[in-house]
Amino acid sequence: MQQYIARKGDTVSRIAARHGLTPEHVIQGNPWAGKQPYLYPGQVLFLPSAPRKRYSVQVGDDAGSIAALFGVDTAELERLNPGVTTGRYCSPGKVLVIPQSASGSIVAVNGEYGPVQADEDVRLLTQKYPFITSSSIGRSVLGKPLQLLRIGSGPRHLHVNAALHANEWLTSPCLMSFIEQYAEAYATGRDWNGHDPAQWYRDWTVLAVPMANPDGVELVQEGVLPDHPYYTELMKWNCGRRSFRHWKANIRGVDLGDQFPAHWEEERQRRQIPGPAPRDYSGPAPLSEPEAAALAKLAERYPGEAAVSLHSQGAEIYWNYRGYEPPGSRELAARLAAASGYRAVELTGSDAGYKDWFIQQFRRPGFTVELGTGKNPLPLEDYEDAALETGLIIAEILSNLHKN
Repeated sequence: MQQYIARKGDTVSRIAARHGLTPEHVIQGNPWAGKQPYLYPGQVLFLPSAPRKRYSVQVGDDAGSIAALFGVDTAELERLNPGVTTGRYCSPGKVLVIPQSASGSIVAVNGEYGPVQADEDVRLLTQKYPFITSSSIGRSVLGKPLQLLRIGSGPRHLHVNAALHANEWLTSPCLMSFIEQYAEAYATGRDWNGHDPAQWYRDWTVLAVPMANPDGVELVQEGVLPDHPYYTELMKWNCGRRSFRHWKANIRGVDLGDQFPAHWEEERQRRQIPGPAPRDYSGPAPLSEPEAAALAKLAERYPGEAAVSLHSQGAEIYWNYRGYEPPGSRELAARLAAASGYRAVELTGSDAGYKDWFIQQFRRPGFTVELGTGKNPLPLEDYEDAALETGLIIAEILSNLHKN
């Protein structure tokens, strides 16, 4: 057992990942940690030693095949099992210690993925792939940068945003993962799941805002302490609950998914939420919140051929808005659904969303994509599937929109 003192930003999942453990291992040694919504700085945890995966050598195995099976480096396998790379120390029945697999990817979900993780990944991606550029389109209520990633040199612009709703933060690494995979495939001249990234790069410029609501994401993941500038208000708006896992709004209790000037007054009347709340409060006016205003300003500065707003959950794609959508939107949505395994849904009775405003403003295709199924926040185990589905949907647009 080792002692660990919690710091600001720590969560059970993040601590577990950092020490090669699972969250269950941490809670097993600290049962109280599973009974409170968040860790508080200064709390002392006792962490077990990281468990080691083991493997019994089978007939026909050698060091190379075992390393490939577990996705690990042969040299690291040899370091933990001296002599395994020679035949006589790799005999059937011998039990080997398997090293932890090391992903070569920059974007990874090791515990909750928040603003700190997103900013660091933006830095690393632009450092590794200089043809990806980053900038800020504005700042959140609490002053966090609203990061913009730009990839491609084409005349067509595709707008993509994620984590507009706070407890839908898993959409953020899903978008970041696709950007990394696109960049890696383009840099090495390879295809991506049958698509040609060189064609994407030539024809399109992707404008991606991977975390549109960083204040809200941080609130969902880490909770709030008395020194927070909105502590009193947040506790009131949350009806005294200390857990904010259900929170969708920004830090001022405004639902950014109801902030855009597309029949905004009707949406506010339909919602009947009079003031700041965890969700569904449309705010005092359209684009009153800096996060929503920054997204609208970006789209107006670079009018796009299409837009995608990533949400969770439901495995659905919403493609229409009050008849403003251009011809061919239904057919394109069907192709996106076929690529991802989702359902294309014609939605009614909803206004003031980013997709709604984009379609109404530009008369171009816009999509709200509800990644995954279950309950928000989606579990970390859903990340790999959701990330692939994100990529397949964006790839279908980049490869086939206006392709004739």
